Amino acid sequence: METPKQSSSGLEFKLHPLVLVNISDHHTRTKLNSRVIEPNSGTVPVLGCLLGLHTGLTVEITNSFEVLHEVKDGVLVPDSAFLTTKQDQYKRVFPSLDVVGWYTTGEAPREEHLSTHKMMMDINESPVFLLLNPAPSASSKDLPIALYESELHVVDGANTLKLSCANYNIETSEAERIAVDQVTKLVPSGGADGSAQVSAHLGSLHAALKMLVSRLRLLLSVLRKMKGGEAVYDHAIVRQVVSLSRSLPAIEGKEFQEQFLTDYNDSLLVIYLASITKGTAVLNDLIDRFNLAFEKGTRRRAAVGM
Repeated sequence: METPKQSSSGLEFKLHPLVLVNISDHHTRTKLNSRVIEPNSGTVPVLGCLLGLHTGLTVEITNSFEVLHEVKDGVLVPDSAFLTTKQDQYKRVFPSLDVVGWYTTGEAPREEHLSTHKMMMDINESPVFLLLNPAPSASSKDLPIALYESELHVVDGANTLKLSCANYNIETSEAERIAVDQVTKLVPSGGADGSAQVSAHLGSLHAALKMLVSRLRLLLSVLRKMKGGEAVYDHAIVRQVVSLSRSLPAIEGKEFQEQFLTDYNDSLLVIYLASITKGTAVLNDLIDRFNLAFEKGTRRRAAVGM
């Protein structure tokens, strides 16, 4: 299959981290539980649908679900009955979400993927194809994912369906940021304990604050150059800075102080309860050892008396 060209549709794609986590988990579980290996790339074939919203020129991919399928001559053939049932179930829970595309794993798109793409067009006339590379290069700094759109091209006087590359942006909500942050803080194997987690958390906070300070210094330098006439006066940047600076005093209000003190006291209470629990456990262990030693001494004296 020839290398896909850049898309010219003008659509803006927003991809949520939950989708990437779902696909990665799907591939990992399938790889460990299945013995069916894809002949060309050596990866386990997985198949699923992408859920999201298509509003105007913006396509937001927010969730995904797995699809039962068969592999026929290298082509992933979805189970239509399962797909219909699963789609109806998700529609009841998330009525605003529709199937906007499908996903699989592999290093590059192939003709077999195009055949599966045509099958998915029965659900969505213009589905999005997401391809996750399970074995990316160690030197690569980009996410091992690629989005493709389908476009009709006239080849030798006939309409031919081809895939074209599409750009995307990572879009996150507050809940997703918390979830992804927790996933990245899994305890490593070995002698890791709570202190290692705290150190990693403080290290990430330090890096974030350091980045924030560097950005603020850069912004301050730009504003000074604008004021001195060394740089072109950008009204859009100035308006954004003014809007940001005006929102900062709002955190000094009475409600903020009350909420901050409440959260701070709650955190101290959790730490205090954790300390009490740990002290109680140590005391309980000491009492058990004392009772065990005292019981042995009593038995020894009783034996001597007899």
